[in-house]
Amino acid sequence: MSGSAVLVKGIKTRLKAQGISYRRLAELIGISEPTVKRDLARGNFSLQRLDLICDALGVSVADLVQPVDHAPMTELSERQEQALVTNPRALVVTYLIVNDWKFDEIVSAFQLDENELISILLKLDELRIVDFHPPKRMRKLTARNFSWRKDGAVQDYFLRRVIPEFFNARFDSQGDEFRFVGGLLSSSSMLRLQASIRRFADEYEQLAHQDARLPLEERHGWSAILALRLWEYSEFSKLRRDKPGAHSVKKSKL
Repeated sequence: MSGSAVLVKGIKTRLKAQGISYRRLAELIGISEPTVKRDLARGNFSLQRLDLICDALGVSVADLVQPVDHAPMTELSERQEQALVTNPRALVVTYLIVNDWKFDEIVSAFQLDENELISILLKLDELRIVDFHPPKRMRKLTARNFSWRKDGAVQDYFLRRVIPEFFNARFDSQGDEFRFVGGLLSSSSMLRLQASIRRFADEYEQLAHQDARLPLEERHGWSAILALRLWEYSEFSKLRRDKPGAHSVKKSKL
């Protein structure tokens, strides 16, 4: 197999592993979808375009020639997540690395000296969350579209510990934004909102990955929670003439 064919195979493997379509890859690197398809069919793209593809996938050229089982992870195993929630500092470091923080940036911004951070990174290397080579060389093993397991240990930790703290605020500082909306929606409208949420999350991730190139002092920690749920506030339910869920009753989506 030629070198270009190996690279194309590696790109396609990573696209499939990360759930990235040709259309999405085209958006990430700023070209048309037909151009992406043509390039991957012919394998004659430029080195500059190869760099853009690698950047979009969060991998190096060397990663593309690794076996399939070395593809970046879109989520951790339950065992990996359980190990993180029992060690909050390891969870913090994992979160930072997934979001492209560098070794020196972590040490400069958090109360972790180099020895402690190295100890944590060695544990994350054992868990195969990070590929770490002392003293400071580290590479995340997660994909660009990485997410925590639904109903997993980390999501449960966020629900119990992080989200209550997040919402215990007035959202009145510069840059803050808060909206709570509810109404009656059709199934088609609900699907449109779901798609909008996914697009927003994709754009957020893309901007964060892009801004990772900037100096640490030019970046600030911003967080957003996006959710859509078939739900009714309990005080509404108490006032209903019929029990919620009865076929004769239309429920609000809040």
